[in-house]
Amino acid sequence: MRALRSPLWPLLGSFSWQELRHHPWRNAAAVVSVMLGVALAFSVHLINASALNEFAQAARSVGGQADLELRSNAANGLFDEAVLARLQSHPQVASASPVLESSSYALDGVAPAQDAVPAQTAASSPADGVRQRTPLRLLGVDVLQVAAIAPDLLPLPDIGQSRLAVFAPDAVFLNASARAALPGATVRLQRGLQLQAMQAAGSVRAAGAPLAVMDIAALQDFLGQVGQLSRVDLRLQPGVDRATFARELQASPDWPNDVRLVQPGDSPQRISALSRAYRVNLTVLALVALFTGAFLVYSVLALSVARRAQQFALLGVLGLTGRQRLALVVLEAAVLGTVGSGLGLLLGTGLAGLALHFLGGDLGGGYFRGVGVALRWDAGAAAGFGALGVAAALLGAWWPARSAQRLPPAQTLKGLDGVQGAGTGAARWGFGLLALGGLLALLPPVGGVPLAAYLSVAALLLGGIAALPWWVGLLLDRLAPHVQHRALWLLPIERARRVRSSAAIAVSGVVAALSLAVALTVMVASFRGSVMQWLDAMLPASLYVRTAGSAGAMETAFFDPAFVAAAARLPSVERLSSQRVMALALDTAKPAVTLLARPLREPGTGALGLPLVAQALPAPPGTVAIYVSEAMVDLYGAQVGTEFAPLQTALASASGVPRFFVAGVWRDYARQFGTIAIDQSDFAKWSKDERVNDIALWLAPQAEASAVEGALRALANTLADTPGGGADQLLEFGSAQQIRRISLQIFDRSFAVTYWLQAVAIGIGLFGVAASFSAQVLARRKEFGLLVHLGLTRRQILGVVAAEGAVWSALGALAGLALGLAVAVVLVHVVNPQSFHWTMDLAVPWARLLALAGAVLVAGTATAWLAGRAAAGRDAVLAVKEDW
Repeated sequence: MRALRSPLWPLLGSFSWQELRHHPWRNAAAVVSVMLGVALAFSVHLINASALNEFAQAARSVGGQADLELRSNAANGLFDEAVLARLQSHPQVASASPVLESSSYALDGVAPAQDAVPAQTAASSPADGVRQRTPLRLLGVDVLQVAAIAPDLLPLPDIGQSRLAVFAPDAVFLNASARAALPGATVRLQRGLQLQAMQAAGSVRAAGAPLAVMDIAALQDFLGQVGQLSRVDLRLQPGVDRATFARELQASPDWPNDVRLVQPGDSPQRISALSRAYRVNLTVLALVALFTGAFLVYSVLALSVARRAQQFALLGVLGLTGRQRLALVVLEAAVLGTVGSGLGLLLGTGLAGLALHFLGGDLGGGYFRGVGVALRWDAGAAAGFGALGVAAALLGAWWPARSAQRLPPAQTLKGLDGVQGAGTGAARWGFGLLALGGLLALLPPVGGVPLAAYLSVAALLLGGIAALPWWVGLLLDRLAPHVQHRALWLLPIERARRVRSSAAIAVSGVVAALSLAVALTVMVASFRGSVMQWLDAMLPASLYVRTAGSAGAMETAFFDPAFVAAAARLPSVERLSSQRVMALALDTAKPAVTLLARPLREPGTGALGLPLVAQALPAPPGTVAIYVSEAMVDLYGAQVGTEFAPLQTALASASGVPRFFVAGVWRDYARQFGTIAIDQSDFAKWSKDERVNDIALWLAPQAEASAVEGALRALANTLADTPGGGADQLLEFGSAQQIRRISLQIFDRSFAVTYWLQAVAIGIGLFGVAASFSAQVLARRKEFGLLVHLGLTRRQILGVVAAEGAVWSALGALAGLALGLAVAVVLVHVVNPQSFHWTMDLAVPWARLLALAGAVLVAGTATAWLAGRAAAGRDAVLAVKEDW
C-alpha cells in the first residue's frame, strides 16, 4: 500500500487518463477481448446452471420428500413388488409409496381416417397430415400412498370427473407440459406399434418435461410388467436415523440381493456429473477470447510503456519509485480489465437469455431435452467471472509493469536505454514451459475432466510466445544475408533483428489467436472426418426404419417379430437386418451403458461390421464374443482378451447367461458412456426378448424408397390392428444419405460456435497488431524524416513499413501455425479421449490453415502500410528538427 502513497498520484491519474483517452482504438482491442471472453464464459455458465436448476426442481417435484428410496440392482432397473409388503409393515416406516416408471410416445385425440394419411417420410411436418408424437414420461403410483411423500404426483381429477377416476385403468393425469402438447380429452399411448386410447382425466402439479401419471396397476398392465416396480419411496417414523435403518435392513439375512436403499434426489447430481465434461469443455472453449485478451493487454501495455519510457524516467527523477511505476501500470490494466469485465457480464447475460429463449438449455449436449429453462442470474458467478477478466488483464500487464519498474531514469532520459519487453531470459522460460506442456499432456484426467491437458495447452501457448524473441532472431539471422544488397528489404529485416523483443510483443496477440484458431480448426476437422468414416461404416443399408427416437422409449416403442418377418418378405426388399437396443445398469454409480444386439458379420464376406480400433480376437470356447466401445475400456476396464464379468452379473436374472469375452474395441460417436455390441444370434440363445428397435433394409436395384415406406406404413396398420388406425404414424424413416446429411448438419451446427470464436480471436489479434503497428510507426516519425532527408521517397518509406509489417506478420503466422498444430495434437489425442472417451484420427486441413495464415499476413501488411501513411508525411520531415 505504501506504493500508492505519493503526492504525485493526482498528477499520475491525469497521466494515465491521457494515455487511455488519446489511444482509444489500441486500448479498445484489449477491452473488447476481455469483454468477449467474460461474456462467452459467463453465458455458458448461466445457461448450464439455469438448466441444471430447472432439472433439479423438476426432479424434486417428481421425487417428492422421501427419506430413502428402494432401487433395483438389476440391469433393467426393475424388481419384484413382493418386498413392498415387508416395508409397509416395518414399524420404523411411516409410509412406503411404490412407483413404476417408463417412457413412451403419445398422440393427441383420435386418429384421422387411414386414407387421409399420406405415406410420408420421418421428416414429414404436421402440414403434411402426419401428427407429431410427443415423448411422454409415464409414472404409475399408488394414489393412497403418493400424497404423503410426493404430493405433486397426486392425480387431481378435472371438474366433472369422478373422484374414483384416479383408479380407472384407462385414465391418465397430465402435468402442464403434457397438457400443452396434448390438449385433447383423449390421449393415445404407444406400446410397440399399438396405440391404446386413454382418457385425460385430470392433472398433476409436477413440473418439467411432459409427464403422465396413472394408477400403478394400470401401468403395469399397459407395459406388461405385472408385479414389477421401479422404486419405492420411504418416509420413516420421526427420530429414525436413515443411515442406521438402511444398514440394519440390508444386513438382514433374508434381504433380497437385487435391491438397495439409497439417498433420494440423486438425479440432479447424476445429470450434473454426466454433463460435467461437456460443460467444462464449453467453458474452456469460451475462454479462448479471454486468453487472447491477456496477450493483447500485454502487447498494448508493453508498447505503451516503451513509448512513454522517457516520461516514466522523468517521473522517476521527480521522486516516483520503481514500485510506484509498477503500480501505475497495473492500475491502468485494472481499469481496462474492469471495464471489459463489466461489459462482458452485461453481454453474457444477454447472450444467455437469447440462447435459452431460442435454443433452450440443451446447447447441443442432449442432457436437458424437454426441460423448459428460465434464466437464473447468479451474482456469485458474475463476481467470479468478472474477477477472472480482471485477473487476465493483470496477468497480461505484469511483465510491462516489471519493465517500467526496472527502468533506469537517468539513462532513459538521455536516450541511452529503453523498454524492449521480454529479455533473453524469457526464451529459457519459454522452452521450460514447452517441455512442461509435453509432460502435462501425459497425465490422466482428474475426476473425468482433463485438467492436466488444459494446463498443457496453456503451457504450450505461454511457452511458445515466451520463446518468440528467440524464434524471431533465429529466422531473421538466417534471412539477413540474403537481402544485404537490397536496401529497401535490408532496412525492415535489420530493424526487426535489432528490436526482436518489440517485434515479439507486437505479434504476440495474433500468435495466441492464430494458434488457438489453428488448433480448433484441426480438432473440428479431425472430429468431422472421423464421424464421416464412422457413419459410412455404421450405415451400410439403403433404408432405415425405427419407432423409438430416444433411448428412454426403447422398451415401449419397438417392432415385434411378426412385423420384421413381414417386412423382410416385401418384394422390393433384398435383405433385412434388425437391431435390439437395451439400457443396462452395470454400475449404480455410473451412467447406464447400451447393449446392441445385431448381426455383426456381413453376409458372404464374414467381415465384422463395426469400426474397430484394432484387430479383433476370436472368442475362446465356452464364451460369447462381445465388442465394446472405447468408453467401456475407460469406465469399466473392459480390456480386449479378458472376460467381462459385470455384464454377466447384470443379466443374471436371465436363464443360461454365458461368459462374455471382450473380442474387440470399436468407435461409437453416438453414445458417450459405453456400448456393448453382441451378435444377434448369440443374444437370442439366452434372451427371451424378441423385440426389435431398428430395422435396416437393402432394397432391390430398381426399388423406390418412397414405395417401400408406403408398404411398411400399410403393413404397420394391418398388423397393429389398432382401432381407428394410426400405427403408420409411429414409423420414422431415413435413407443412409439422409441420416448422414442430418448428422453432419447437427455436427456443424454444434460446432458453429467454434468457427465464430476463431473469427473473434483472429479479429481481436489483428486489431491488436494494428494498434501495435500504429503506435510503433507513429513513434518513429523522426526515423522516417531522416530517411526522407537521405533521399527515400514517401512511396519507398511506405514500402519499407509494409515490408516490416509483412516480416512481422509472417513470423507471427509461422509461430501461430506451429503452436496451433502442437495444441491440436493435445486436443485430438488427449482432451477428447479423456473428456468423451472416444478417439479420432488427426486430420490437418492444410488449405484452410494456409488461408488463415495468409489472411494474417495480408492484414498485418495492410495495417502497417496504412499506419505508415500517417507517419511518413510532411510531419515526419519536420520531426527531425526536434533534434536540431
